[in-house]
Amino acid sequence: MVDIYTIIEKARKTGKIEKGTNEVTKAIERETARFVAYASDVEPKEIIQHISILCKEKNIPCREVDSRQKLGIAAGISVSASSVAIITAGDAEKDISALK
Repeated sequence: MVDIYTIIEKARKTGKIEKGTNEVTKAIERETARFVAYASDVEPKEIIQHISILCKEKNIPCREVDSRQKLGIAAGISVSASSVAIITAGDAEKDISALK
């Protein structure tokens, strides 16, 4: 099983990602997101609960991860991230395909 955080890190270094729920939501709605990850430890849950529903509607692969902190680190930011969308997969292309 490929680690979601590793996939995000790889995509960040070789492709393009969007960070934060607002940017991720826009990417899903515009259907530019190739893959979305959101953290299960976000409070309140309402902040991210629409993400998996939107992804399902748009047929975008989506996974829940356990930590906002680790998601932020994988996204290359110094704060925690509630969600991240991969726009251009770069070297993470094969890893994303393996998840589907």
